[in-house]
Amino acid sequence: MAAAQAVDEMRTRVVLGEFGVRNVHTTDFPGNYSGYDDAWDQERFEKDFRVDVVHMDGSSLEFDMVGIDAAIANAFRRILLAEVPTMAVEKVLVYNNTSIVQDEILAHRLGLIPIHADPRLFEYRNQEDEGGTEIDTLQFRLQVRCTRNPKAAKDSSDPNELYVNHKVYTRHMTWVPLGNQADIFPEGTIRPVHDDILIAQLRPGQEIDLLMHCVKGIGKDHAKFSPVATASYRLLPDITLLAPVEGEAAEELRRCFSPGVIEVQEVQGKKVARVANPRLDTFSREVFRNEKLKKVVRLARVRDHYIFSVESTGVLPPDVLVSEAIKVLMGKCRRFLDELDAVQMD
Repeated sequence: MAAAQAVDEMRTRVVLGEFGVRNVHTTDFPGNYSGYDDAWDQERFEKDFRVDVVHMDGSSLEFDMVGIDAAIANAFRRILLAEVPTMAVEKVLVYNNTSIVQDEILAHRLGLIPIHADPRLFEYRNQEDEGGTEIDTLQFRLQVRCTRNPKAAKDSSDPNELYVNHKVYTRHMTWVPLGNQADIFPEGTIRPVHDDILIAQLRPGQEIDLLMHCVKGIGKDHAKFSPVATASYRLLPDITLLAPVEGEAAEELRRCFSPGVIEVQEVQGKKVARVANPRLDTFSREVFRNEKLKKVVRLARVRDHYIFSVESTGVLPPDVLVSEAIKVLMGKCRRFLDELDAVQMD
């Protein structure tokens, strides 16, 4: 019985010890365990696999993906980071820049500004095309000149009062439609995601006058095209109390974990600790510093239960980014199957 439990733990749990981590590698491949049929079965996979949305708002999404291998989870994460396309500034035509920010630094800053435009409505730009067209390019104009405020008090030292347009923000970027773009996209839909990103600071007489070309690209080519601020996953925590923890030890155990993980209840006049919500734990392993408590707690993670966190830059909603990443992964699978078929035909 003990041997069967040990095998089950090895197959389903990653165990965190005081000085290391056990069962890190996937071992449930065919023939590795006697009495287990680990051959991949589509019907069993469809039965066990599920996606549960835990939280979603306009910029972030947290969901559980259960029943997959680490390789698939990591491929999904990498696609979100580097292979879902967006629109970003690629070329900057500087007509006049008398600010203290060099042209190259200014162009780099502009490239990192997220642009609110659906990349699915655009084509990839041809490398040989210098000008761009309405189907592959968005154009923005930035023209700001700093002047003195004639109404400012003489004894004032506040730049906000002394100068006009001394701070250049993304709200100063003006969309210049190409071709029939004005008819396709309603006013206000093509814009920077945030209008309060500081681009540069000016002083009277200084001016920035430039034209920007935005093109479609992926994060694999440049980080500015990445549609997410972060995309990460972690395994679901699994915390088990191996023995009852009562009295002051229960309070001490609660302090060893993140708030909400351990709950102390009154049972027949005694304080008793129980695991309330292991999902909230960050696994600081603080409990291993307590000589008594570390013997009654097992810390583990569920091997095939992934908690994904996706934070969008605002270019597209996070749920759309996830669906687009799934489409990219499906396309990769189709290409691989087509190549296998081609090899078999040869």
